[in-house]
Amino acid sequence: MVGNDVGLKSSHFSLKSAAFTLAEVLVTLGIIGVVSAMTVPTLMQNYQRQSYVTQLHKVYNEMSQGFQQMMTERNALNLKETGLLNTTEQATETFKNYFKVVQDCGNNFSPCFASEYRSTTGSSIKPAEANWWSSSFVLADGAAIGLHGLIDYSAGNVSYPYGYMYVDINGAKGPNIVGRDFFLFYYFNDGTLDDVVTPECKTAGICSSTLEVQRVNYSCVGQTWPAGCFGRILNDNWQMTY
Repeated sequence: MVGNDVGLKSSHFSLKSAAFTLAEVLVTLGIIGVVSAMTVPTLMQNYQRQSYVTQLHKVYNEMSQGFQQMMTERNALNLKETGLLNTTEQATETFKNYFKVVQDCGNNFSPCFASEYRSTTGSSIKPAEANWWSSSFVLADGAAIGLHGLIDYSAGNVSYPYGYMYVDINGAKGPNIVGRDFFLFYYFNDGTLDDVVTPECKTAGICSSTLEVQRVNYSCVGQTWPAGCFGRILNDNWQMTY
């Protein structure tokens, strides 16, 4: 019996020494709460950024593949030879043949796009008043495309058609913020997509890499117009670092 008593007492003391007091539990919970309050918002923001990038990458792939298919099926060496965007009517029909369009807004920006956008600093941007496009569509995945025709561009000895398109990765739905869900793509005669890059820089290497990077970064950060952020995401290996 004595041995059993000793064993019980030892077990009792061991359990007591391992227990936490109420004060210790409350302090621990408080620390966990503070850490969570500091980290959870950051995690949510990073998740949202990656969600935007995933949707953007999907639109980028869809446009790239569509342009390449267009040239292949029409035995064209470049986009200009396909007849794309010779007229607004032809652009609409050509685009519909290669992309699944669920809404055609003609030359109206809205309702395919939101009527107003904001910069990341809160400034209002109204692309509908600037007439920056020739045809607007909504694709089956919900992305809105505002297409501008090919431009015959010449600089020095370089002549190269290019065009641009405005992209809202989720259409008129929010947040409608430049660099989050609203971007500008440049598309070139070979069917490739890029950002604010001049044709002579794109095709002949006649450019200043420092100047081009500064233009891309400034446009995105300064939000002077809907350009630059797509280029930053490309340069940062499909990461939204701003």
